[in-house]
Amino acid sequence: MPTKTHPRLRVAAVQAAPVFLDLDGTIDKTINLMAQAAKEGVQLIAFPETWIPGYPWWTWLDSPAWGMQFVQRYHDNSLTVGSPEFDRIRQAARDNKIWISTGFSEKAAGSLYIAQALIDDQGNVVQTRRKLKPTHVERTVFGEGDGSDLSVCETAIGNIGSLCCWEHLQPLSKYAMYSQNEQIHCAAWPSFSLYRGAAYALGPEVNNAASQMYAAEGQCFVLAPCATVSESMSKMLCTDAGKQQMLGVGGGFARIYAPDGSPLGKNIPENEEGLVIADIDLGMISLAKAAADPAGHYSRPDVTRLLLNKSRARPVVFHAPAGSESRADADQFEAVATPSTSA
Repeated sequence: MPTKTHPRLRVAAVQAAPVFLDLDGTIDKTINLMAQAAKEGVQLIAFPETWIPGYPWWTWLDSPAWGMQFVQRYHDNSLTVGSPEFDRIRQAARDNKIWISTGFSEKAAGSLYIAQALIDDQGNVVQTRRKLKPTHVERTVFGEGDGSDLSVCETAIGNIGSLCCWEHLQPLSKYAMYSQNEQIHCAAWPSFSLYRGAAYALGPEVNNAASQMYAAEGQCFVLAPCATVSESMSKMLCTDAGKQQMLGVGGGFARIYAPDGSPLGKNIPENEEGLVIADIDLGMISLAKAAADPAGHYSRPDVTRLLLNKSRARPVVFHAPAGSESRADADQFEAVATPSTSA
């Protein structure tokens, strides 16, 4: 009896700096990297956390009052889902016949969210999600996601999930993803260039270990794109010697890991831009799962179980008469029909 074949594909993790605080410029660079990857036979390319329009490093460098000088520009250059700028990325996916997972600062009405989008090779939006809990000072810029964002998507190239940065240090969030038979995980990270030497947990050693352990724990392939800090970004943000010491240039440590935690592809020096590329075979996952499937045969639900609320959290619920027009299609609203009181 012939053995069932599993998807084999070429994947890439991006290591590059955005065109900082420039929506159109960063989308141009995104499209160029997609085209470059497609020429090398890549079928899925993953971009870093808040790749568009860059990570708000000023939140870690000085007071909120000092950082206010960047707020309006950051809002103006954040990406709105369904906008013409968003559609440029969709069109590029279609033109290059490539899947893309990209991190971006999502602008929705007056708020921002750390978001990721998964778009297929026909330009269809498979998923958009928001980081469940912004980390530390990120909460001065971004709002929160909800349980509906802890989802793995079944696709033609495998079951794909996404998380951002220190979501990979949240055991329960990770377990929620593992339980959905995740096969390819897009782990989006910003540059590992903050407080180097002073805060080991923010450096490449711990953060790459988190990506590697995710692969070994979840028995899935992990694409871990990682941005870099460019000279121009440093010049804009590091206005004195103290800030220059806090935020270094470089910090790119993009990686790809196999389901047993082994590294794949050729790594790039941290100050250089490029793609980490690897050929993956989803059939390898069964070998890793045979040893320890954390949400399957290696679990003990009689001892420990996870409660996952996957409902969409909405700040406003409209009560409207049955059959009346509502704003239920708006992302932040929900309409609840109530019986009509008319005679």
